[in-house]
Amino acid sequence: MASNGFAMLSILVLALFASSIRSEETETKEFVLTLDHSNFTDTINKHDFIVVEFYAPWCGHCKSLAPEYEKAAAELSSQSPPIFLAKIDASEESNKGIANEYKIQGFPTIKILRKGGKSIQDYNGPREAAGIVTYVKKQSGPASAEIKSADGAAEVIGEKSVVAVGVFPKLSGEEFDSFMAVAEKLRADYDFAHTLDAKLLPRGDSSVAGPVVRLFKPFDELFVDSKDFNGEALEKFVKESSIPLVTVFDKDPSNHPYVSKFFDSPATKVMMFVNTGETAESLKSKFREVATSSKGQDLAFLVGDAESSQGALQYFGLEESQVPLIIIQTSDSKKYLKANVVVDQIESWMKDFKDGKVAAHKKSQPIPAENNEPVKVVVAESLDDMVFNSGKNVLIEFYAPWCGHCQKLAPILDEVALAFQNDPSVIVAKLDATANDIPSDTFDVKGFPTIYFRSADGKVVVYEGSRTKEDFISFIEKNKPASHGEESSTSTTIRSGEHKTEESAAKDEL
Repeated sequence: MASNGFAMLSILVLALFASSIRSEETETKEFVLTLDHSNFTDTINKHDFIVVEFYAPWCGHCKSLAPEYEKAAAELSSQSPPIFLAKIDASEESNKGIANEYKIQGFPTIKILRKGGKSIQDYNGPREAAGIVTYVKKQSGPASAEIKSADGAAEVIGEKSVVAVGVFPKLSGEEFDSFMAVAEKLRADYDFAHTLDAKLLPRGDSSVAGPVVRLFKPFDELFVDSKDFNGEALEKFVKESSIPLVTVFDKDPSNHPYVSKFFDSPATKVMMFVNTGETAESLKSKFREVATSSKGQDLAFLVGDAESSQGALQYFGLEESQVPLIIIQTSDSKKYLKANVVVDQIESWMKDFKDGKVAAHKKSQPIPAENNEPVKVVVAESLDDMVFNSGKNVLIEFYAPWCGHCQKLAPILDEVALAFQNDPSVIVAKLDATANDIPSDTFDVKGFPTIYFRSADGKVVVYEGSRTKEDFISFIEKNKPASHGEESSTSTTIRSGEHKTEESAAKDEL
C-alpha cells in the first residue's frame, strides 16, 4: 500500500505544479461529452453529426479506449466546424432504455448519429486516437468524394484501397441519385467517389461517359464495372466485388478488413485451413480453381493458415489433427466438413456438396459415458434423444464455462433437479453452448445463461423468471402438461437485455 500511496502523492504534486502554469479550465477540461437519460435526447437533437460510445465502467476494452477517445475528442473539437464525441454508461439502470433503443449488445459499442439521431450508423473504425480522428473526419464529410484531377484520383483510390467510383455525364439524374443513396448507406464500410471524366481514373476504359460504377481493388482483376443502378443490385455489386475471390486469413493486417467482410457476407462460406508445408501451395491452387469455377453460385471462399486460425478452428469445434480441412457453413448455420483433405479430393467433394450428397457436420462434445449428476449433461449429439424425443419435460440451461452467472446458477439448478428426482417426467439439463451446435430455429441463445423449457407435448418456452429454486419449480409445474393429458397454459415471453449484457461482460473480461 505504501508504494501505491507514494505514486498517488507524486501524481498530486505534479498536478499542483502543472496548475501553477496552466489554467484550471485547461487542466480539468474533458472533451468527450457525458450523456445520460436526462440529456441524451436533447444533445442528440442539437447535432447534425455526433459520435456516441455506449460503455460500461467495468469493461476492460472501454477502459483501454477511454484515453484514446478523449484525445480524439480534443482534436476533433478544434475542427471547423467542431465534431463532437460523446459517451453514455449503458449499464446504468436509468440509461438501459436508451441502450435497448439502440440495440446495444456489448461494450464498447460506438454509433454515429446524423440529423439529430434520425440516421444511425455503426462505427467500424480504429480504436486509437489518430485512427479515430481520420475515420470520423471522413464519415462527417460527403459520402462520395468528387474526383476532379488525376492526382485527386490517385489520392482517393490508392494502390491498396477498395473504392467504388461512379462515372457520370452529369452530377444529377436517377442513376447519380441512386449511387449517392447507396454511398450514404454503405459509407461506414466502403469508400465511394464520383467523377465526370473517366480519363482521370488509373484503370479501365477511359472513353466511357457513363453512367457506370467502376470498383477498384488491389486483388484479382483489379477493377470491375457495373451499369446496374438499381439500389439493391448496386449495393450487392459493391459488397460482393469488395471481397477477394479467395479471402486470405493470416497474420497480415492488410488482409483483416477482407476477413471481416467475408464473415459478414450472407453467402455460403467455404473455408480451407492448411498448415505451411510442401502441399500447402498445391492445395491453395486447386481451391482457387474451384472458387473460380463457382462464381455466381452464392459461395464465398477463404483460405487460412492453421496457426493464425486457432479461433476459427475452436469455433467450429475442430482439431489441428484434422488439418488440412475444408469446412462449409451455409446461411442457415449448417456445417459440412472434409477433414484431412488432399488435392485430388477438393473438386469432387465440392461437387458432392453442391449435389446434396454430403452429410451435415455437427459440432458436439462426446456423449458422457456416465450422466449420474442431478443436472444431466446434454451435448449436440444427444440433444434429440434427451430433449426432443425423450417424451420428458426438460428444463435446459444453455451456458458458457466462463460465465460467472452460470456458475452461480449451478447449485440452484442442482436443487431444482433434486426436487423432481421422484418425478420421472421431469429432467433438468445443461448444454455448453460454446462447444456444441444448437438448433437456432428452436432455441434463441444470444447470451448466458439462457434457459428454456420444452414440455413433453412439444411446447418450447423461454424462462425469464427469477433465478430461485422456488421460481424454477413453480415454472416447471405451471408449464408441464397435466397428468390427465390436459395442456397447461403457457405464455409467450419477450427476452430482456439482461442476458446479452452478461455475455458481453464475460467476453470483455476474457
